[in-house]
Amino acid sequence: MEKLTLTIDGMMCGMCEAHVCDAIRRVCTGKTKVSASHSAGTAEIIAEEVPDVEKIKAAVEQTGYRVLNAASEPYEKKKRFSLFG
Repeated sequence: MEKLTLTIDGMMCGMCEAHVCDAIRRVCTGKTKVSASHSAGTAEIIAEEVPDVEKIKAAVEQTGYRVLNAASEPYEKKKRFSLFG
């Protein structure tokens, strides 16, 4: 799995977060988890495959926000706590 973190300029509220997440979901294929934070100025995408960064940037920028940076890193799913395992 891969984690892509975008630094985004222009998000001011929860609706901005929703607009950014919707734009990203429209261009991502396969299983993805998308979240955004206007207070941190970031959006995170966790996907099985490496997302197409240029498509994501274009989609976000079409909604009126500016992507300042994109950083990708491997992502390992956290193991759940178990009393029996």
